[in-house]
Amino acid sequence: MKKVRIDKWLWSVRIFKTRTLATNACKTNKVKIEGKPIKPSYLVQVGERIEVRKEGFDLTFEVVKLLEKRVGAAIAFECYKNHTPEAEMNKFKAWFVGKARNEVREKGEGRPTKRERRDIDRFKGDYLKDGMEDL
Repeated sequence: MKKVRIDKWLWSVRIFKTRTLATNACKTNKVKIEGKPIKPSYLVQVGERIEVRKEGFDLTFEVVKLLEKRVGAAIAFECYKNHTPEAEMNKFKAWFVGKARNEVREKGEGRPTKRERRDIDRFKGDYLKDGMEDL
């Protein structure tokens, strides 16, 4: 049966942005299997459940396929099953709200005038009020 280092697998399926981050997470006991902290050199197998504490969220994954090299997001998504509890996923989604990219103005328009700023604030306020009613 084939095995892969846990830090390499976490990086290759895009749970961590770099292998160094995956290694550091293992070293600081943020990656566990069956509730036990593991080292970065731990050899993971298909079927194991991995618990990851990342940015304050407790995520749980089951290994479906082993990878040694980083792949595209679509392929990486097929290599694990997400068993994270619904409450934790809702907490993550709530945290992610409002993390949109910065607004951009056309080149040469400069800063908005006081009147434009009020119009923008009014528009955003209406938009956010409408969006919050759905929650």
